[in-house]
Amino acid sequence: MPPEDDEDDLLAAEYVLGALDAAERYMVEMRVKNEPALAAKVAAWEDRLSGLAEDYAPAPLPDLLPKIEARLFPVGKKRSWWADLRLWGAVLLASVALVAYLALTPPKPELTATLSADQGALQFAAVITGGKLTITRVSGDVADPAHSHELWIIAGNDPPVSLGVIPAEGETISLPHATAGAILAVTLEPPGGSPTGKATGPIVAKGELSKA
Repeated sequence: MPPEDDEDDLLAAEYVLGALDAAERYMVEMRVKNEPALAAKVAAWEDRLSGLAEDYAPAPLPDLLPKIEARLFPVGKKRSWWADLRLWGAVLLASVALVAYLALTPPKPELTATLSADQGALQFAAVITGGKLTITRVSGDVADPAHSHELWIIAGNDPPVSLGVIPAEGETISLPHATAGAILAVTLEPPGGSPTGKATGPIVAKGELSKA
C-alpha cells in the first residue's frame, strides 16, 4: 500500500473510531463526498469495527435543546390552572374578609364631647369621625312642642355658628374642620331654630370637644 494510502487508511480508521477533532472530521467528510477511494476506506473500517458495537444497545442522543433554551431564556415556572384557581380564590377570600371587616368595624372616633346641663338630666353625646359629627340625646327629655333644641359650635373667640336643629332621634352633619377645644352647646330656640341666626334661648347643655 503506497504511503499516501497508508495515511488515508489511518485517517479513515481514526474517523470511524471518533479520534479526530471537529475540524479534522469536517475535512474527512468533505473528502469522502469527493474521493471514492477514501469513502471506500471509511466504509471498510466501519465494517471491520461494527462487531465491537454488537454488545451495546443503541443509546438515543440526549435532547439538549430544551435545556439549553431554558438556560439561555429562563422563564418563571408555569403554574397549573388549579394553582391559579387556588391563588385567585385566596385573593378573593381575603378581599371579602377585608370588606366585611371594614363594614363591621366602625371607624375610630377622632373627637368626642359630652354635652351636659348645669341642672337637670339632659345630656347629649357628640362624636366626630371622618369629618362628620353625630350627636345623640342620651338622657333627658326632648324639647317641648313650642321649642327646638339647636346645636352650636364655638371655636376660640369666634362667634357661635349654628349647626342646625337637633331632631329627637339625633343627627349626623358634615363638620370637617372641627378641632379639639371647640365648645358644642345646645340652646332652646323657637320651633325650627333661631330666627336671627344667633342664639336667643338659654343654653341647656354644653361640652368641649377632645381627642378620642
